[in-house]
Amino acid sequence: MPYLSRVWLNPLRRQGHRLLGDPQAMHAAVLAGLPHQPVTERVLWRVDPRDPRRPDLLVLTGSRPSWEHLTEQAGWPSADDPSDPQVVVRDYQPMLQRLAAGQEFAFRLAANPTQSTRRPEVLTTRQKERAADGVLPRSVRLGHRTVAHQGEWLTSHARGWGFEVPPARSSVAMQETVPDLRIIGRTRSSFTRRGGSGRVVVQVVTYEGCLRVIDPELLRAAMVNGMGPAKAYGCGLLTLAPLREGESADVVAG
Repeated sequence: MPYLSRVWLNPLRRQGHRLLGDPQAMHAAVLAGLPHQPVTERVLWRVDPRDPRRPDLLVLTGSRPSWEHLTEQAGWPSADDPSDPQVVVRDYQPMLQRLAAGQEFAFRLAANPTQSTRRPEVLTTRQKERAADGVLPRSVRLGHRTVAHQGEWLTSHARGWGFEVPPARSSVAMQETVPDLRIIGRTRSSFTRRGGSGRVVVQVVTYEGCLRVIDPELLRAAMVNGMGPAKAYGCGLLTLAPLREGESADVVAG
């Protein structure tokens, strides 16, 4: 049974600052919230800096988690307000089951839009040497860098995930076909994988907009399993919210 959690983090505390700046540390802290170790289930997470004074950590887990360690180490352990709690954990199954073809939602997604290429100029020295010896190199995964390509990446993959991005209302009025999609954040992080087994570069692009469900089963699977690469580093989690005028998908829907 999936659960969607929202946890506030305190960026002024040492551990909170560390987690917000280190995707590997955040991933480890998220996995530590699950009782069955080692963790074998799919876990997705995302940081939403809606309020930079208390960023939202959203986590989707298959089993019910416990986030006391995050509150104690990176939150406000003695200042919880029952009317506005630091941690919210909700059963996500009712939300998933309510999905039906034709429904429209506001959405938010943090993803790592990439493409695979074998262009010689992006190959490593070792790959070029092997290519000269007649060994075909493996394709190299590169992140899309322009806003246009990042937007196209999402719209081109959407149907495979069970939804489409309809035209924005303003574009319909002007007889254009501009999708109802906005890129509200782009961050790039580079770090050495634990154990020193290589350098990791992740470009996280945060999308907002409107989506229309075309295949509920595909969309449920994509929401639970994640979308695109770099899921361990804060990418792939899609959340939905009621589509109301002026409202974005920063609500933990349930």
